[in-house]
Amino acid sequence: MKILILTAATGGGHLRASRAISSYIEQNDPGSRAEVVDAMKSIGNLLDRTVCDGYHILAMKAPKLFGKLYRATNRKSPLADLLNRFSSMFSRLLLPTIENSRPDAVIATHPFVSEMVSHLKATGDVTVPLITLMTDYGPHRAWLGDHVDAYVVSNAEMIPEMEAMGVPKEKIFPFGIPVGNVFFTKADKPALLKKFGLDPDLPMILIMAGSFGVTNILGIYQQIVRTDIPFQVVVITGRNDKLYAAFADAVENSPKKTKLVYFTDEVENYMHASDLLITKPGGLTVSEALACSVPLAVFDAIPGQEEDNANFLLTHNMAVKLEPGSDCGETVRSLLEDNRRLEQMRSSCAEFDKSHSTHDILALTRKLCENNRPG
Repeated sequence: MKILILTAATGGGHLRASRAISSYIEQNDPGSRAEVVDAMKSIGNLLDRTVCDGYHILAMKAPKLFGKLYRATNRKSPLADLLNRFSSMFSRLLLPTIENSRPDAVIATHPFVSEMVSHLKATGDVTVPLITLMTDYGPHRAWLGDHVDAYVVSNAEMIPEMEAMGVPKEKIFPFGIPVGNVFFTKADKPALLKKFGLDPDLPMILIMAGSFGVTNILGIYQQIVRTDIPFQVVVITGRNDKLYAAFADAVENSPKKTKLVYFTDEVENYMHASDLLITKPGGLTVSEALACSVPLAVFDAIPGQEEDNANFLLTHNMAVKLEPGSDCGETVRSLLEDNRRLEQMRSSCAEFDKSHSTHDILALTRKLCENNRPG
């Protein structure tokens, strides 16, 4: 079985989900092969930059406008129809990529890509099953297409919302957003802290700036390190030179021991070693944290999908919210001092077990392929 996983680079989450599925198939199903392709890049640099750069600019520079557009396209409206026509217009440019791959099934991990493949199925140019993997904790109409064969969603609460949007219940599978198996692997926390040069006897707060490199995370850091309870901090800035340099100055005179990390391929180990994760609520970062059973403190949710993610976490006692203008240090202090509450949050994260997501996605794909064979 050949599976083509089509994605796009609007943030790192769509790519990480795609790679999680691909890696699982490579490691567990020798008879199958998965190929991950960035659909936007395969069509051309102009479309890739228009879609990806446009998303980044709106989300970073004009989040309120982004939120309005998100809500406007999540209901039947002229703008939603315009986006649908836009994806239909470009769908044929994606056809050579699919034809060259000759897959038995297509998995789409980006809404625009899912719409394009659905259009190609409508015209009969693509006849293999299309599985759409939604990478956030609330639904949006941009993901929906008349010719999607199955939707994999993060949680069962999305099912009635999607039914109200016209999706048949039998097409919705709450398997969870796929993440690498390393996030589910139990770890020796004291050993990890020692490995990273940290104190095994002190709580550890992990701060992740996210793929957009939000600079006001520095202000949150400066607030929390002024609290008088003992803890230590790890800050991962990602490949953001400006943010790393700003933190380097702040860490030098910090009252709390802080390990500053530019880039790492051990995110799962830092999560396993932490007592609390401070981050923006991107769908994949949230899913990786839940897999590690680490409670979250979320900030700066982009209006739209990140707000949906944050609300899901808050509703299920998996996170606290760091409100703009509030005393973030006091919020973190009260949480670290309340061991019972922190453990309840950790238990809530652990109970949201999606460790079989990749296995279930592969089984679903195989079943759809078998049903699609002639005779």
